[in-house]
Amino acid sequence: MPSKREPSGPPSEEFMLSRMRDWRAEHERELTPDSLDDEEDVKLPDARAINLALRVGELMLASGESTEAVSEAILSLSVAFDLPRSEVSVTFTTISLSTHPGGDSPPVTGERVVRRRTLDYFRVNELHSLVQQAALGLLELEDASARLEQIRRARMPYPNWLIAVGFGLIASSASVMVGGGAVVATVAFLATVLGDRTSVFLANRGVAEFYQMAAAAVVASSIGVGLLWVSTTLDLGLQAGAIITGNIMALLPGRPLVSSLQDGISGSYVTAVARLLETFFILGAIVSGVVTVAYTATRLGVNLDLENLPSAGMALNPAVLIGAAGIAMAFAISLAVPPRMLPTIGALGVMIWVIYAGLRAFLDVPLVVGTVAGAVAVGMVGHWLARRTRRPVLPYLIPSIAPLLPGSILYRGLIEITQGTGGAISGLLSLAEAIMVALALGAGVNLGGELVRAFQRGGLAGAGMRSRPAARRTRGGY
Repeated sequence: MPSKREPSGPPSEEFMLSRMRDWRAEHERELTPDSLDDEEDVKLPDARAINLALRVGELMLASGESTEAVSEAILSLSVAFDLPRSEVSVTFTTISLSTHPGGDSPPVTGERVVRRRTLDYFRVNELHSLVQQAALGLLELEDASARLEQIRRARMPYPNWLIAVGFGLIASSASVMVGGGAVVATVAFLATVLGDRTSVFLANRGVAEFYQMAAAAVVASSIGVGLLWVSTTLDLGLQAGAIITGNIMALLPGRPLVSSLQDGISGSYVTAVARLLETFFILGAIVSGVVTVAYTATRLGVNLDLENLPSAGMALNPAVLIGAAGIAMAFAISLAVPPRMLPTIGALGVMIWVIYAGLRAFLDVPLVVGTVAGAVAVGMVGHWLARRTRRPVLPYLIPSIAPLLPGSILYRGLIEITQGTGGAISGLLSLAEAIMVALALGAGVNLGGELVRAFQRGGLAGAGMRSRPAARRTRGGY
């Protein structure tokens, strides 16, 4: 693909950071609307550049990137392609870019609406590469537009059937992790894939996502309860509850949870609330589906034994560690993370479990404290790796926290609720504990990122570290 310059090799990190700071210093005045000068020569902004910046931002947001990263990318492109005095606004569904040419000319504003979301970290990774090259002056506008079209039309690194298999592998890995064994892991895989196909069937017919998630939970939970009844009747001793635990972990909304806290910390409060509401709607769908099946099973006389519910506890044996790595890598496959990142993500999944279980076993720390410690460590390592490899950070973080998603706690709470009035309070407390663990995961990985950011020397060209809105509105802006 033609470009301004053809470097002999990939630019070094120091070269990139230096060029980014140069771009920022050169265009600092143009980024501020207060710098308007009525006497200066007016140069109308290129409509193609506005369209490119908005389309890149729309695809990044629709593919699962955070609001702050999308804002930085659009602002970087506006600087790279000489859009003067640009203002960017990114919400949960809308992206707008306004640029003022100066003089008596009115501002030029464009907007894109995100109507359909498909988690695809492969495209997020490619879009980040496009923005970095454009910010460094390595791509002309025509080349950047052609590159965007290639990214839009590119096939994911995995076929559709492997994405579906990825969901099943999440459940089977979780079943192995909580002691379900080979038979239970196989059934968990089949149950989750069948639930996912049910969800796709409903999606193709226009059914709302809430009911898709609820139906997926109902299908997988019904298979789990059926195996539990068979195991109890024939005295097989199978941990069939691990099927439901695995399915819950495959459905839990790790991505919107982390993104909501990340957006809130970065100052995008409207988007943060919207993402958090999305998280609780998905959680409500899972709870509705599992509770419906559990209540029906209890009424039919199936024994849901609270004393033998599946849980990995604080174990550090090889089966648990393999399960943790498997969950992380399977999550990565379901999110279309590039294949070369899978081994690293598997190692991060093991790391977060070892830190969590080690602290709880040897220091007897509370559940939430162990979760936060593991999440902070993964957040720091994930952000460091993203900076070193010049890739987006979410593909490292979202799959890596999967082993600590509170599937077992949530399952216990739902079963307790179905046991009658006496267990309802305990069930609600378990659900509250599951929510606390989930929030601890999201807050922990974001705290790890903030620790890395505090010592980071640069960012994208159009939005360096000092220009962060959440920092400029507080004491850091003085």
